[in-house]
Amino acid sequence: MLPLRTETDVIAAAEQVRIHLAGDGLLAYPTETVYGLGSAPTPRGLDRLASLKGRAPDKPFLLLVSGTAMLDAWGLVLGRHGRALAREFWPGPLTLVLRGGEGKLPDRLRGLEGGIAVRWTSHLGMSNLIALLGHPLTSTSANRPGGPAAPGPERISGLFPEAEASGELLILDGGALGNVPPSTLVDCTGPIPRLVREGAIPLHELRRRAGSMAP
Repeated sequence: MLPLRTETDVIAAAEQVRIHLAGDGLLAYPTETVYGLGSAPTPRGLDRLASLKGRAPDKPFLLLVSGTAMLDAWGLVLGRHGRALAREFWPGPLTLVLRGGEGKLPDRLRGLEGGIAVRWTSHLGMSNLIALLGHPLTSTSANRPGGPAAPGPERISGLFPEAEASGELLILDGGALGNVPPSTLVDCTGPIPRLVREGAIPLHELRRRAGSMAP
C-alpha cells in the first residue's frame, strides 16, 4: 500500500506504479467519486481486472485521463456535444462515451454503441499520477459484484486480500472518501447526446450549464 495524499506522495509513487502496471499489475485508487480498481489499457490488464472484479470479460471498463491532450494522443474524439460538456464539467464526475481510439486502445473497452467511456478525473493526485504515467488508466468501482464500493483502503484490503498479498493488487491510500454518487454518464457517439446514467451531476445541471449541447 502506497500513500497518495500529497503531491510528494504522487511523485514518489509514480515509478513504482509504472513498473507495476507494465507487469500487468492492478491498482486500487481514490477518485472524486468512489475508490476504483484499474489497470493499464492492455488486453492482459483487462483480463486480470475482469477476473479480480468477477465481471464478464465482454463488459467494458471506462478510462481515466489527465486532460484533453491525452484524449488526442490516444485517438479519442470529443465531438461537438462532448466538447461543450467537457468544457463545463471536466475535470469532474462526468463520464463521456466517445468515438475513436481505433488501433490504439483495445476494442474490449467499447460498449454496444461502439464508443469508449472516458473521464478526466478531478482527483488531483490521480490526475497528476496519470499524467506522469503518460497513458490512461482503466477504472471500475472497487467492490464485489452487487456490493457497495469500498470507502477506503482498509476495506479494499478486506475485499481482495489474496490479490494484495500476492502483489497483483497495489493499493494507493488516499484516505476515506465520503458517500458520493458515481459519475454521470453521457453517450456522445451519436448525433444527439444520450443520458445513460444520472449520478453526481444531475440532468438539470447538465442542461443548465450546457444548454442544447446537453442530453
